[in-house]
Amino acid sequence: MIQVTPETGRRETRSVCPYCGTGCGVILEHDDEHVFAVRGDPHHPANFGALCTKGRALAATIDKERLTSPLRRARRGVPPERVSWDTAIGEAAARFAAVIAEHGPEACAFYVSGQLSTEDYYVVNKLAKGLIGTNHIDTNSRLCMASAVSGYKASLGQDSVPGCYEDLEHADVILVAGANPAFAHPVLFRRIEAARARKPGPFLITVDPRRTATASGSDLHVALSPGTDVAFFHGIVHILLRDGRVDRRFIREHTEGFEALRDLVYDYAPRRVADLCGIPVEVLEEAAAVWGRARAATSLWCQGLNQSSHGTDKNRALINLHLVTGQIGRPGAGPFSLTGQPNAMGGREVGGMPQLLPGHREVANDAHRAEVAALWGIPALNSTPGLTAVPLFSALAEGRIKALWIACTNPVVSLPETRLVEAALVAASFVVVQEAFHPTETAAFADLLLPAASFAERDAVVTNSERRISLLRQAVQPPGEALPDWRIFRDFAHALGSALDATPVAQVAGETHAQRARRLFAFPTHRDVFDEYKTCTAGRDLDITGLDWERLEAAPRQWPYPRGASDGQARLYTDHVFATPNGRARLAAVGYQPVAEAVSAAYPWHLTTGRLRDQWHTMSRTGLNAGLFAHAPEALLSIHPRDAAGLGIGDGDLVTVESRRGAATVRARAHEEVAPGTVFLPMHFGARFSAHGAANTLTDASARDPVSNQPELKHAAVAVRKAALPWPGLVMRRLEPGLWEAARALLPELPYGALARHDSLLGEVLVLRLAFAERPHEEWARRLATLFALHDGEVVGYQDSRGVSKQALVRNDRLYGVCLLGDDSTGAWLLDLLLAGADVGAWRHHLVAPAVPAAAGLPRGRLVCQCRAVSEEDIRQSIKAGALSVAAVGVRCGAGTECGSCRPEIAALLREVSTQPA
Repeated sequence: MIQVTPETGRRETRSVCPYCGTGCGVILEHDDEHVFAVRGDPHHPANFGALCTKGRALAATIDKERLTSPLRRARRGVPPERVSWDTAIGEAAARFAAVIAEHGPEACAFYVSGQLSTEDYYVVNKLAKGLIGTNHIDTNSRLCMASAVSGYKASLGQDSVPGCYEDLEHADVILVAGANPAFAHPVLFRRIEAARARKPGPFLITVDPRRTATASGSDLHVALSPGTDVAFFHGIVHILLRDGRVDRRFIREHTEGFEALRDLVYDYAPRRVADLCGIPVEVLEEAAAVWGRARAATSLWCQGLNQSSHGTDKNRALINLHLVTGQIGRPGAGPFSLTGQPNAMGGREVGGMPQLLPGHREVANDAHRAEVAALWGIPALNSTPGLTAVPLFSALAEGRIKALWIACTNPVVSLPETRLVEAALVAASFVVVQEAFHPTETAAFADLLLPAASFAERDAVVTNSERRISLLRQAVQPPGEALPDWRIFRDFAHALGSALDATPVAQVAGETHAQRARRLFAFPTHRDVFDEYKTCTAGRDLDITGLDWERLEAAPRQWPYPRGASDGQARLYTDHVFATPNGRARLAAVGYQPVAEAVSAAYPWHLTTGRLRDQWHTMSRTGLNAGLFAHAPEALLSIHPRDAAGLGIGDGDLVTVESRRGAATVRARAHEEVAPGTVFLPMHFGARFSAHGAANTLTDASARDPVSNQPELKHAAVAVRKAALPWPGLVMRRLEPGLWEAARALLPELPYGALARHDSLLGEVLVLRLAFAERPHEEWARRLATLFALHDGEVVGYQDSRGVSKQALVRNDRLYGVCLLGDDSTGAWLLDLLLAGADVGAWRHHLVAPAVPAAAGLPRGRLVCQCRAVSEEDIRQSIKAGALSVAAVGVRCGAGTECGSCRPEIAALLREVSTQPA
């Protein structure tokens, strides 16, 4: 759907945001080659025009750091060189065919992504299971949604989210558990805020060890100890039974397992649960009373429950709350798992996991395998479920898997225990990385790199968290030779068939391998892929045989949408008949178990990890936009002020965080968002942005849920100490070609280094924060000055016998670059000068002074409102001037008046100021 804007002559194309699973509709403003602007689609039912900071900034990321042609590495350790598509696909086919011939199909594996489209997922899944014969295909959704999948299936009978976004408007109680939608799903949080603004609005309960932006604005924050969610939910059921607030008719007619659950929760008395969870008993009692009184209650959850060694149990224990009170299958009532990626749901639909087949079928089910084999026209499918993500990489390290194809994901940063992932990739015989953006941390280990089209450069379908299928629509051509992922997989399948014919691998059913591959992958267009996938859903819970491209062109649709339907289904289980053999939902009598790795005298702190507001995943896309660094330019370890004081750590000090597996060096943020004994580190920063700040160097690959196999990324036992890096450094420079790559190449040499971009009136600014264990040699100052071209203009310099060295580069009376070694105390003020692009005439002699001049005022500090470039200090000044509400702050300084992602933080600042003594 392309429209022309008369005023500009530019075209507008409707598509879908490629970030979280909210599935926001976007309108791309573009010409033939470039996307110039992105705004929310007011007609899309997922967002009605709203976008978060990341979605609003999409246009600035589409053209940057793209992989534009196939690259082949002649041998490990040398830079890759450009080759043709025929050469690249031919080599991949030959290498995979050789592995299959010598070691069998199960020596091949695929690791893909919830950012792939449904068509991409379908073709690669069919390639692995239908052509090669390996079930070793998993997705980064294993790190995201696997426990939600196993929880839904065990309790309700199928992997289907029962509710829809409109339930947020109908609920009078919303319970958010292990999620921070204010940061991770901001557009949905805007809907919660709008619902709460009505009187009476829903009562908001947040269950989270941290006082997140979501928790800080809740009516009740349950700050439980990490990993104790099951005990908390059982405690609520105990109180509901005690107070007679369960729906016994619903339990009797529509569930099974109640007696076992009743007997189990008898032991979860309020005082015991409060002690286990580390919360006041009054908080538990209030949460239970609010839930028990609810007319309609919705729960939302995400990685805090899922990324756990007992994630399935946590999901089921939460679903129990709905089942014992009949809170499911009607407006405002239901357990709603928030999806973390734009098509993680679509990947599950097409069977893109090692235990699944298309149409929510199971590899281990004989009838399901026979159905899919018949649909695909092959004799049989491998009956053994494949390896999930962490065991898959272990098998790679052990040599049981030889060839690995990675698509649209960055496992070197996202998987637990980074050193094991890197060792596995080194041990592999052959690694293909198929990616839109380059470089990534994983690309460094690839033998072959294949360029993929991004979301604005191809047509496809994706499914969001509420089962709504939307169209990705092509606005511009892919850069260079990049292709849609499904086409790369299709072309590889064709080449693999021919390559297998040159090996001793036996033919199947009288067809040559080439003939079979051409028949199985006869997909001229993406629509042909979608049409074949639809046939796999006939008669299944997610039946979409009534959908076609024209209906999706008209509007996004929810499944199921069977043939003959006039619309999709907003809610499931409205008749309270569940997808189990007897039609009853299953109550789960699962006992509480603690986190896999207990804290100890050597590792006394609970580490939890999570997302920042303006970054996403491993920053392959968001890390390209300078504006998205302004809110959090480096990884910060949040630690309670009391704990920090006890360790001699001040706010902003560098600290070393160490687990049994590795160590990270980051800056400390002393803040009461975490309870004593708990620390928090963001998950995003890999080696491209941080020398030693990757959270997954600390996490435990062996700690996994026994049902879902999802790793416990939300907890590790760690030690924290002040880092012995007393010599700080700071380099800032207006960005010019080659400087970013030069700074990135420097990171591995630094004991501490954090690299960020910032927007300024005169273009992007590079910021490199660094530190040393001892006084840096003068050679470092010369090297940095040369590397960042700090001599190219007027230089104001200072150096003393202590080893302090300062240089400021001035051009046309504007600050152009800075290098501070040994003393970076004026860095925030100098960054303000750089970003403002102001005349520095009056400040010239202060640029290398030991202190900020009194007349300069306070540095603006980090931005809270990215849309309007409003800093935390700006907001504090507005509050001091009498702006005593979020709306009043918006009127005074503009913060919170556009996308709204910053409103929870503005509200938190208002509460903070109101509690400070006059």
